Amino acid sequence: MLLALSSGCRQASTQAEVDPLASSGGTCPDDFVYIPAGTYSAGSTEAERDYAYQISAKAVASTPEQVKAAEARLRQQGWFETEPQPKTRRTQDFCMGKNLVTHADYQEFVVATGYHSPGITAENYQEQNMLVHPYSSLRPYLWRGYEFPEDKADHPVVLISYEDALAYAAWKGRQDNLSYRLPDADEWEKAARGGDSRYFPWGNSWQNDATNWQQHGPEGTSQVGAYPTSRSPYGVEDMAGNVFEFTSTIFTQDGQTQAVMKGCAWDDLPGFCRVAYRHSRPTSYRHILFGFRLVTPPEEEK
Repeated sequence: MLLALSSGCRQASTQAEVDPLASSGGTCPDDFVYIPAGTYSAGSTEAERDYAYQISAKAVASTPEQVKAAEARLRQQGWFETEPQPKTRRTQDFCMGKNLVTHADYQEFVVATGYHSPGITAENYQEQNMLVHPYSSLRPYLWRGYEFPEDKADHPVVLISYEDALAYAAWKGRQDNLSYRLPDADEWEKAARGGDSRYFPWGNSWQNDATNWQQHGPEGTSQVGAYPTSRSPYGVEDMAGNVFEFTSTIFTQDGQTQAVMKGCAWDDLPGFCRVAYRHSRPTSYRHILFGFRLVTPPEEEK
């Protein structure tokens, strides 16, 4: 059994708390979810980070001694120490894609524009120096020309960079006569947790079968929306598990432009699937763990 919440941590409600500052106006395009303006509790407490280390260690070890050693290794690596301290933040209202952009969605873009298909060469993959999976693991996701793998139509498109995601958003906006972009990190976190301080989209307690993670689900991506428990309080799918998501929050480090990534991937441990967790990768990186979704401003109600 996974460790229970430590004393002092409360179980979050299964529905987003009503924000007294929330906006009630605006409508969204089909397949987009309205996220009202208002405040939310960003970041994580020390108690939450302790819980993240504990449940991650329990997932990879069995005996008490092994669990203790695994937790010590995770803490030494400092996986959760860069999360912002708890703070109340406010976002404007926006519409977020209910689902991640899929291979089928992205195919419309590359066929219409001649834009390059998702993928990366073995040489460039080595240069990225993110070799948690060998290049051979990419083969099930490689396109042939403008054709995606036949069993991946409704899976999130991967092996795309931050720039590729922006190119898709610009093209999609022209087709729909709307303004699409990537969510920023605050918008993503608000959409994932609602107005309260829940650890996961579903509440404060880890659930093994809630999403596609390292020890539950296929060895790879899954169909979008296949895990209803990972649906956010607002109705956004896959806000834990499946793939990490590019956000528009970027910064420069060591001469490289980095994008903040939110969510967690199909090969991750439980602690990484909390809505507060974030890490960053260069915007040029392409990987089978990275996907994206879009946001757009709501239309004013008439």
